[in-house]
Order: sequence, then C-alpha cells, then structure tokens
Amino acid sequence: QVQLVESGGGLVQAGGSLRLSCAASERTFRSYAMGWFRQAPGKERELVARISTGGTTNYADSVKGRFTISKDNAKNTLYLQMNSLKPEDTAVYYCAAGLSIVNFGSWGQGTQVTVSS
Repeated sequence: QVQLVESGGGLVQAGGSLRLSCAASERTFRSYAMGWFRQAPGKERELVARISTGGTTNYADSVKGRFTISKDNAKNTLYLQMNSLKPEDTAVYYCAAGLSIVNFGSWGQGTQVTVSS
C-alpha cells in the first residue's frame, strides 16, 4: 500500500489560490493512477480530479477551468493547483492512489482547505 501525505492546505480568501501537494512513499509512483477527493461537512466525499498513469486528466464539473492536477514522477509527488477559489470549495482534501482511476486503494490523512467569503 502506498503511503500518502498531503500538505498545502490553509485559509484563503475567495478568489485566491492554493497548491496542494501529496508526497508518496512508493518508488513506483509512476505506476499508480492518482486522484484528489474532498469532503465538506455533512456531505459525501467527492472526486475533484484524477490523473491516469498515462497522464489523462479528469475533473469534476465544479472545478473545471479553476483546478489543475499534475504529478512529478521524479519527486513522487502529486499536485493540485487551485485558483479562483470559492467558499464552496471549503473541505478536507484527500490524496488517493490506485491501480486505475476507478479503483483507489490508498488514501492520505487529508488537509483542510477553508475559503472565506
């Protein structure tokens, strides 16, 4: 199982930006599909963005054009660049890894993102 550690969360005003990072322990990082999920209070966890081993990306409609997922295989690190943040983006953000983009088996501990209006 891949060990994942997120960082980069925090408090930001609406319209601002944050970049989340997810450091992975596994040397074969490039063999895993990766994703970012989020869970707001009282809501179910939802997919934000995912990236396949081949680099294909998918985004939730709510973040398209504002968020960008990327990975650096040399650094075993996944990123989520979040721009034009909205209060409704407030949630705990989780990094996930899996053998495919529909099967995530490893999860990080989460990082809080709070967007003030």
